[in-house]
Amino acid sequence: MTSTHPTDRRVPLYVILLRFSSNKARAADHMAGHQEWISAGVDEGVFHLVGSIRPDLGGAVIASGVSPEDLQARVDADPFVVHDVVTAEIIDIAPNLTDSHMSFLTH
Repeated sequence: MTSTHPTDRRVPLYVILLRFSSNKARAADHMAGHQEWISAGVDEGVFHLVGSIRPDLGGAVIASGVSPEDLQARVDADPFVVHDVVTAEIIDIAPNLTDSHMSFLTH
């Protein structure tokens, strides 16, 4: 959750873990929709990194710039989540220190 302190200008940062469920075998059935969901998140500037959790355990997304509620709604709309191909966990991070590439998170 983002801070409500008026001087706190940190951008919300999230790690989304999408771990395969027992319904993993249905992934191919919903892959096109899942990839569209990923592309939309990247195109809208919400998703900054998307990758696989190795070895073949699911996926991970780094996201920012949206409220926890908006991110939850976005995750809930992922076809993999809708069809129980994965279980989603959202980790909310309050950035304190970043390198120059991610300084937008703390300013």
